[in-house]
Amino acid sequence: MPLPIASLYAALLAGLFILLSIRVIGARRRYHVALGTPHRMVERVARAQGNFAEYVPLALILLGLLEGMGLPGWWLHALGTALVAARAAHAFGISREPEVLRWRTLGMGLTFAVLGVSAAALFALALAGL
Repeated sequence: MPLPIASLYAALLAGLFILLSIRVIGARRRYHVALGTPHRMVERVARAQGNFAEYVPLALILLGLLEGMGLPGWWLHALGTALVAARAAHAFGISREPEVLRWRTLGMGLTFAVLGVSAAALFALALAGL
């Protein structure tokens, strides 16, 4: 079964991940850091990328499962849009010096909301299908 909505957000988030990765490469070159994160800015951009890599896969799995279970498209778009916005806000906030805590907090809060709502909806749909 095709999953066009989940695929759309997976593609958008893959683009954002590539941009975050390019920022890490640029910071490593700029500060001459081949391995590790001994410089504050290298650590910041690396954590923005790493945090993205930690949360986005689960969110996309949930989105795909929800689409497969028949969740209405407008719900999927709302969750996907919130996830893209959340990860962009978090990356913006954490990768600044000084840190912009407001954006970092917004990004994490919205990410947790997407994960929580998605998990609850999937749980409800799974129970209804039993």
